[in-house]
Amino acid sequence: MPSFIEIREVTKRFGDIVAVDNLSFTVAAGEIFGLVGSDGAGKSTLLRMIATMFPPASGEIIINGLNAVTRRPEVKLLIGYMPQRFGLYQDLTVDENIEFFMDIFGIFGAERKKRKQRFLEFSNLLPFHDRLAGALSGGMKQKLGLACVLVHHPRILILDEPTNGVDPVSRREFWDILLQMKKDGMTILISTAYLDEGERCERLALMHASRIIASGPPETMRGDYPNLEEAIIHRIQDVDGRPANDNFKL
Repeated sequence: MPSFIEIREVTKRFGDIVAVDNLSFTVAAGEIFGLVGSDGAGKSTLLRMIATMFPPASGEIIINGLNAVTRRPEVKLLIGYMPQRFGLYQDLTVDENIEFFMDIFGIFGAERKKRKQRFLEFSNLLPFHDRLAGALSGGMKQKLGLACVLVHHPRILILDEPTNGVDPVSRREFWDILLQMKKDGMTILISTAYLDEGERCERLALMHASRIIASGPPETMRGDYPNLEEAIIHRIQDVDGRPANDNFKL
């Protein structure tokens, strides 16, 4: 598959702190690519740079052949970005939230009605269309956030731990939506704290201390360990020089 995202020797600093340190990798068109790793590893900073929220200190981010810094307006149209705390309006209904985002993207007329119906149906939110967003469960809020991100038909979906703190049933439903979007040809870049979700990605990158310390398909990352979590913990401990019996947790 051709590369849709290319990260070329990207570094980001905040004062004396190196948040992302000389990262390079590619994401193929139509792929689900996962970022996993310890807290504070730089995953959110990396995703925000790819989403064009701020530029790297050095290196290049290329999306669909376009430089994400010099061609930012064009690149932004390709991206749907959902941060850890998505900005739903709690005092607006489900309908009103999705209509607000369609206003932003200039979606009107028959197409507006069609997309609203599709994404509310798709996310199982149609029965709750008149409920205030603030009255939704955590999982429903995340599905509404995803519906709002998808209304302008982005070609790449960037998700920063979208299911963190969400119940298992809602997590499964959220991933059912992602897998359908992949079938429709969307490229998905996701960070997750749940390694069962990491298993559902086609490739993973393990970030630790601002760098990528391992990457590959989940089965390759797992290696001879009984599960992905144990493999990742051991890899991080190896980098840190800590014995495997330390009480380390992701």
